[in-house]
Amino acid sequence: MTPRFALIGVVTSDMTAALAFYRRLGLVFPEGSEEQPHVDAELPGGLLFALDTEETIRSFNPAWRPPEGGGRVSLAFRCDSPAAVDALYEDLVGAGYHGELKPWDAFWGQRYATVHDPDGNGVDLFAPLPAAE
Repeated sequence: MTPRFALIGVVTSDMTAALAFYRRLGLVFPEGSEEQPHVDAELPGGLLFALDTEETIRSFNPAWRPPEGGGRVSLAFRCDSPAAVDALYEDLVGAGYHGELKPWDAFWGQRYATVHDPDGNGVDLFAPLPAAE
């Protein structure tokens, strides 16, 4: 049997805050998720995006501690257009989330921006730039 990639997991210190952030990005979580220690949102293709509280992780790994400093993994959300990247970035920053990198036209052909979720994880927003004439 070949293993299949099935889940992206994020550990959060505040489930309610994390849910509010990821719902703004279009992920759908069940009603009442704010009171749960673990929640999933199904992504296209059947992949799952999971949020776990720090307490949940410590319940089976008592020595676990949140990492210090910057992470080495980021999440990325594709937007419908370069203008949509700008609008979503402004919406998130306007809602109080940290804007790490303002929208810019990346040399690899995308409009790109980065915000942080409530736990400081990098979340990239991108859209292809129109082809140069």
